[in-house]
Amino acid sequence: MISETIDQSVQSSPAQESPDSVLHHQVVIVGGGAAGITVAAKLTKGWFNETDVAIIDPADNHYYQPAWTLVGGGTYRKEATRRDEASVIPKNATWIQDAVVEFDPEKNRVKTRDGRTIQYDFLVVCAGIQINWDAITGLKDSLGKDGVCSNYSFETVGSTWENIRNFQGGTAIFTQPVTGIKCGGAPQKICYLADDYFRKSGVRDKTHVIFASGSNTIFAVERYRNVLEGVIKRKEIDTRFNHSLVAISADTKEAIFRNTETGDEVSIHYDMIHVTPPMGPPEFIAKSPLADEKGWVDVDKYTLQHVRYSNVFALGDSSNLPTSKTAAAIRKQSPALVKNLQSLIAGKPLTAKYDGYTSCPLVTGYGKLVLAEFDYDKNPAETFPFSQAKERWSMWIVKKYLLPILYWKGMLKGRA
Repeated sequence: MISETIDQSVQSSPAQESPDSVLHHQVVIVGGGAAGITVAAKLTKGWFNETDVAIIDPADNHYYQPAWTLVGGGTYRKEATRRDEASVIPKNATWIQDAVVEFDPEKNRVKTRDGRTIQYDFLVVCAGIQINWDAITGLKDSLGKDGVCSNYSFETVGSTWENIRNFQGGTAIFTQPVTGIKCGGAPQKICYLADDYFRKSGVRDKTHVIFASGSNTIFAVERYRNVLEGVIKRKEIDTRFNHSLVAISADTKEAIFRNTETGDEVSIHYDMIHVTPPMGPPEFIAKSPLADEKGWVDVDKYTLQHVRYSNVFALGDSSNLPTSKTAAAIRKQSPALVKNLQSLIAGKPLTAKYDGYTSCPLVTGYGKLVLAEFDYDKNPAETFPFSQAKERWSMWIVKKYLLPILYWKGMLKGRA
């Protein structure tokens, strides 16, 4: 399969800086995930491009996280979602394998964990989102054991498939927190895949499937919500809205939820529970001068330029852009940001606008997918010349086989 033939070759090692160097770069990018690599690739494209770009990121590995739902559903290899970070660093960019701990935008510099001070002319912040495993009492200690699983890390995603394929009946709970998360539709996708597998394995008739969400609806965009409500009805899934998971008691297999409207707590027994943990801005961003009142990087939602520091930009999950946090959103944010940054460098007005486009490929079962695409105003912004508000096998093929190629060979190379 295409998804299982990912090239693991590593390009020649990108330039790196030593901790005792006095460092200065024209453009410093904080974060080497989807957003950081895409922006760096676009900024450094071309034979005669002399833009001096440095990427600061401590990671050894780079992950294609959109496929973790499929890994959890047993239809994609976990190892196919991972590559060496060195292999995705653009050849004309400098990789500083370190972690930023402090921003000093008044002096145009950042400080790192290893003691470096790095000066910049322009800064791009795209450090992702922080997963707060500790926010649910008992979760860290029980994760990966006795029916508790999660797709939200490379280390734990395999436990989801183990739980689904070995499930013999009982109560299976799938949770979604009240906080913003990576891909708002992901928690329900694994619920639908599990339901399909339970039917295939002959245990669905003795299984109670619960989808418990801290929000008050299954999806924010009406066009796609109507389809998903039909899926839920067909699959006979018990939806519990305004239910935010706050604790897990592994000894008694009880999940404790707080009602987000009344504040009351309710305990539900589980035989299996897939947990989507609360998420938020990375701590080093939240406490910095770049943050808004909620801790996200505070940028103009159209130009992606910081509202207080004109030489600072942000995109992706750590920004406060009012749209879903998805790789598809980054694919549309990055060209607008790069064009505006290049205009600023050249002393020209910022003319590129990001309209809030995002996409959520909503897997509704094996071989079925609703491709939701919409803008800031929640108006559909669909790619294909047919209604995407329908479960389609063709969109499943796009999700499983084509989007990984677009990611590795397109986005991360600055081509898409």
